[in-house]
Amino acid sequence: MGRIIRTEKPMKTAFQGIHGAYSELAAREVLGRRITTVPCATFEGVFEQVERGGADRGVIPIENSLAGSIHQNYDLLLNHRLHIVGETHLRIEHVLMCHPGTGFSRLTTVRSHPQALAQCSEFFRTHRSLVAEPYFDTAGAAESLTHGDRRDISAIAGEYAARLYRLKILRRNIENSRNNFTRFLVVARSPWRAGHTDVGGTPGRRTRSSIVFTPAMNRPGILFHILGVFALREIDLLKIESRPDPRAPFEYLFYADVAGGPHEPRVARAFEHLQEVVSHFRLLGTYPAGRETFTSRRKRP
Repeated sequence: MGRIIRTEKPMKTAFQGIHGAYSELAAREVLGRRITTVPCATFEGVFEQVERGGADRGVIPIENSLAGSIHQNYDLLLNHRLHIVGETHLRIEHVLMCHPGTGFSRLTTVRSHPQALAQCSEFFRTHRSLVAEPYFDTAGAAESLTHGDRRDISAIAGEYAARLYRLKILRRNIENSRNNFTRFLVVARSPWRAGHTDVGGTPGRRTRSSIVFTPAMNRPGILFHILGVFALREIDLLKIESRPDPRAPFEYLFYADVAGGPHEPRVARAFEHLQEVVSHFRLLGTYPAGRETFTSRRKRP
């Protein structure tokens, strides 16, 4: 009798956009090349795919080093009951690409997502004859070059999209700043546990936690008390940001990232203490910290 060989099914991972998007590249970077990617038209669709079991994981952008936070995805984290289980930082390297049968001298139009076009404004100042044409998505702009007969249109997207759609790369790294990184989060139906390896859960790996809370605004000095919860325990507060609370006019939710997780006694005590001074608290997830692939070039004064 032949031996039965069991093979694991590739992890299904949802992302916003079409194949070739930066989000798909980020998913493969953090979860591995063998995953099966599931394109979604919207960020909401990513959350719904994971919640309904159509995907095992979802990968969403949460902030860009130049453009700041993606507030829609903060709101979606609050409105859905998924858990953050990983993160990665992706260097955004914009590439100018065109149909294989044309060249730079024939170009009249460059299409891409409005944010990508803005991030390449210096390129357009240097090449004033080129017209920037906004498009719904960077990968979508690349894919559009494979249709129709016009050869004077090019696109700005990632090299991954150029390879996928077999386009000619004309210029690399045309973005204004080399410090252009996007942080992506991985979401799942169940929380991350130490030892999981699909998002870098290697022994000794640093962890971080993302939380959301609503301060009790009728208490004087409440923000001082909240910061003190972490400062007194020497816990790094990596990020804090306020968002309007849709449930109460002119009240605010605070999203924060802190070093460590509730598996560490001092972090667990900090979260317990925080819940005593806020009216609402939720742990969005504890997960392995993404490897920093960049260094600050800011000069000290």
